[in-house]
Amino acid sequence: MKNLLFFLSFSFLFFTCKQSETKNDSSDPVATTHQQYSIEQFLSNTNIYARSFSHDEKEILVGSNESGIYNAYLINLESGERKPITESKDESVWASSLFPNDNRMIYTADNGGDEIDHIFLQNEDGSTKELTPDEGAKAGFYGWSDDLKSFFYGSNKRDKKYMDVYEMDAENFDSKLLYENTEGFDFNGMSNDKQYIAVTKVINTNDVDLFLLNTKTNKKIKINENLSGNSSADFSVDSKSFYYLTNDGSEFQYLMRYDIETAKREKVMEEDWDISYAYFSKKGKYRVVGINQDGKTVVKILDTSTDQNISFPDIPNGDVSSVRISRSEDKMIFSAGSSKSTNNLYLYDFGTKNHKQLTKTLNAEINPNDLVEAEIVRYKSFDDVQIPAIYYKPKGATKENKVPALVWVHGGPGGQSRANYSSFIQYLVNHGYAVLAVNNRGSSGYGKTFFKMDDQNHGEKDLQDCIEGKRWLAQQPYIDGEKIGIIGGSYGGFMTMRAMTHTPEEFEVGVNLFGVTNWLRTLKNIPPWWESFREALYLEMGDPNTADSTRLYDISPVFHGDKVKNPVMVLQGATDPRVLQVESDEMVAAIKKNNIPVEYVLFEDEGHGFVKKENQIEGYSKALIFLDKYLKKKIKG
Repeated sequence: MKNLLFFLSFSFLFFTCKQSETKNDSSDPVATTHQQYSIEQFLSNTNIYARSFSHDEKEILVGSNESGIYNAYLINLESGERKPITESKDESVWASSLFPNDNRMIYTADNGGDEIDHIFLQNEDGSTKELTPDEGAKAGFYGWSDDLKSFFYGSNKRDKKYMDVYEMDAENFDSKLLYENTEGFDFNGMSNDKQYIAVTKVINTNDVDLFLLNTKTNKKIKINENLSGNSSADFSVDSKSFYYLTNDGSEFQYLMRYDIETAKREKVMEEDWDISYAYFSKKGKYRVVGINQDGKTVVKILDTSTDQNISFPDIPNGDVSSVRISRSEDKMIFSAGSSKSTNNLYLYDFGTKNHKQLTKTLNAEINPNDLVEAEIVRYKSFDDVQIPAIYYKPKGATKENKVPALVWVHGGPGGQSRANYSSFIQYLVNHGYAVLAVNNRGSSGYGKTFFKMDDQNHGEKDLQDCIEGKRWLAQQPYIDGEKIGIIGGSYGGFMTMRAMTHTPEEFEVGVNLFGVTNWLRTLKNIPPWWESFREALYLEMGDPNTADSTRLYDISPVFHGDKVKNPVMVLQGATDPRVLQVESDEMVAAIKKNNIPVEYVLFEDEGHGFVKKENQIEGYSKALIFLDKYLKKKIKG
């Protein structure tokens, strides 16, 4: 739950872009052991995700950023041919679903990254219609009804603070209100018979209550028995059972079944890690389960008629991270990749057990052997707490050829660095920088005790975990201990600036990507649609309207810019609704007053995270130039 406000998984770092000449700088000794590539080449990889099968199951709807921003495409499952069905040039189009009986499409889009999404219909002739035109209102597509004649969506048009639940007819597009949300609940799913809506109520950033709302009586049934973290998984196909995830009495989330008629609960599945999600295929033949296993997603599929797991085909250099099963339950699309292999889509036939690759997302100019596989490492922090991290060691790094390094801090609070492919990280490592992506205390995925460890001490113990990560790096014989910097986005950007102001001697440089620098302003100006967890956020971070404001002032880097001693780079989107541009403006101004080198890159057409490839190219290439100047070469001023 902690990650809802500021968590950014850095999927924007995995995006890709247009090609350029291969770069091989012979002046860099690391380049003698492998080929170096430009940021254009790394961003010429394609990021792609699958959304839905077509009604005849001959095509699949995908979203891809191959054009420079996200558009929707259809992939022919026989030929593999990919054709665009949207050609937006300015705003990303986020594909949601094809219609059940034709190739009309539902998609969402916001305005310049403002996160006020609207739902759109695109007809097969390319014409479009805005289905949720209410000005200033945010909407989200929830999914199709069981009879496929309507779909559900959320909108805050009635009250900007809360998302109500609506049902829209798929033929005439008339809407009806199913649930008027006046108490700050969050939608978590709908039973096939439409009698029950699963909703959650945030208690604090660690604990969430789970309810079933009876749409006929408007009464709520509380599902969890004790204070714990809970969320909906799925309803059974016959709507008689409700499956949910809980960590009640356990460090990790496990899967439970609740019998709606008898109120009996039973444990269905438990792992040594968090079960992140579980759901049934359309007819209930398969149950799909995702497990967050030490920074990687492990997917299991159970045939519910035999209780046997389905064996995935062997994918060289790739782990299956997500699946989509067709309505007929004959076919499956799955995505597979790794820390050094971009995600690709594959088609699997349940009957023949054959599979084939549908996409090739890695730029053909890049030799996969020049990329680096991440390693899961652990080190002790100042109080002997074990800190997990994802580590990338550059090729050519030796005792004789020591390399600089970066401590990478994820978003949050409560996010997690994962062993996924990142074009930005691979670009940095390819150019001779070791990267340690720290999962400091408070990160998700390592048990609820670890998750709670940063409550009310943000920028303190969690920062010390990052500093201990720096010391771990310095102990590696091939790392130059005098050339270690810190980098992070969103909450990780806050941690970067907190390090540069609170412990100014520790890191030689800091790269802040749209990080929070004024908690007083940020917490007072959260968007209205985050109202359902505003109080929970205040419980964890502190209430800016109370005596907590003293501590929030103390940890806010913008008020301590005079303490910065080493160079800083700041990247910011002008339309960011979470971290306002003014925060980065003021942070940069505060550093400049101290005559410390600071570089500022502002994108007028980006929000919280950089989606457009041209902006990623500019931002990430400037980041490398900055690091080469102030960290690798130790040129200050």
